[in-house]
Amino acid sequence: MYRKMMLGGMMVAMVLCVGCGGAEGMTVEEKRMNTLSMEEETLARFVAQEPLVRGKVAKAAGYGVFSNSNVNVILISAGGGHGVVTDNATGQKTYMRMGLAGVGLGLGAKDYRVLLIFRKKETLDKFIDSGWEFGGHADAAATSGEKGGEASSQGAIGDIEAYSMTEAGLALQATVAGTKYWKDDDLNE
Repeated sequence: MYRKMMLGGMMVAMVLCVGCGGAEGMTVEEKRMNTLSMEEETLARFVAQEPLVRGKVAKAAGYGVFSNSNVNVILISAGGGHGVVTDNATGQKTYMRMGLAGVGLGLGAKDYRVLLIFRKKETLDKFIDSGWEFGGHADAAATSGEKGGEASSQGAIGDIEAYSMTEAGLALQATVAGTKYWKDDDLNE
């Protein structure tokens, strides 16, 4: 029974992660426009919730905005998403992907947005060139459209300030997860 639950949980997580690639059937240009639209809407929501974010983004070396989906089934957590990182000095946009995998107790799925503010140019460049790995989170979220409670958080890791905001979903989880960010070769041709 336990083995069937684990296999079922892993299958659900894998299917949902494959779907995180999103935008199937869109051209490369449509995918870029979709990502830039998500970036604009997400930044506006973060600024509305925390007005100081506007000044932090403007003064930073750069920033990244990501749309993520996460599924937690029993002991398995998995997710993925996409986003764009902007170098404030040059205006250069780098399209990126992200993936998450982990273990821990929980159940549910959620769609959330992440804003990363890079205080130093070296940190920004390293993130773009090498990606980034990060681990560990615990949260509770319950949203559906305009209803429900919305969980958001902020924190700093070195020279990166991170904000997250739940878009939709229902999840209660405490997991140790690794998140990896990397360049999207298809969109950065």
